[in-house]
Amino acid sequence: MKISHEGLELIMRFEGCVLGAYKDAVGVPTIGMGHTHGVKMGDHITHQEAEQLLAEDVAIYEKCVSEMFADVELTQGQFDALVSFAFNLGCGALRKSTLRKRIESGRPELAAHEFGRWCHAGHRKLKGLVRRRAAERKLFEEATA
Repeated sequence: MKISHEGLELIMRFEGCVLGAYKDAVGVPTIGMGHTHGVKMGDHITHQEAEQLLAEDVAIYEKCVSEMFADVELTQGQFDALVSFAFNLGCGALRKSTLRKRIESGRPELAAHEFGRWCHAGHRKLKGLVRRRAAERKLFEEATA
């Protein structure tokens, strides 16, 4: 599967776009729309480069979610929500999560409740993560096959 326009918009809305490197909530150098790989403080990019990095990063998480849930029939909204989740937290976090276990056990209604457990960064509950997880959950629940 590929992320839909709605899923990509969700990621872009919560990541924002910053063309100069900055440290995220836990101190990781970040640039563009949430890109972290190889970023050094002082780096600068164009908006076009930010869009290209986002496309490359999203492709990584599409593959991760597709492979992780290869035996599960996901709706587009479920897939989009999981790509956004993995984009933000990493595939490792999704792989180890109760969210994944509940999806794989055929209980997506219980899985939806798990999004709200992932609202902390650096041991602090962040309002932005609360909003993002709520948006991901909504997308996950409202999805149709």
